[in-house]
Amino acid sequence: MHSNTVEGFFSQLKRSIDGTYHHVSVQHLHRYLAEFDYRYSTRKDKDGERTMQAIRQTAGKRLTYKKPQKG
Repeated sequence: MHSNTVEGFFSQLKRSIDGTYHHVSVQHLHRYLAEFDYRYSTRKDKDGERTMQAIRQTAGKRLTYKKPQKG
């Protein structure tokens, strides 16, 4: 990875946070970064292709913030 790539990534990340989220909590920072990393990595894909890929990747998964309690 080149320094221009890294600078471009973080420049777009900062603009995305300021423009979309306005604030990022430290608790969920890894989630914001994962979302942006996915969008940056698929930036050359068309929106519809990226959406369909994201939907396919959710098959059989649940979004949870807490681990399920057993028993």
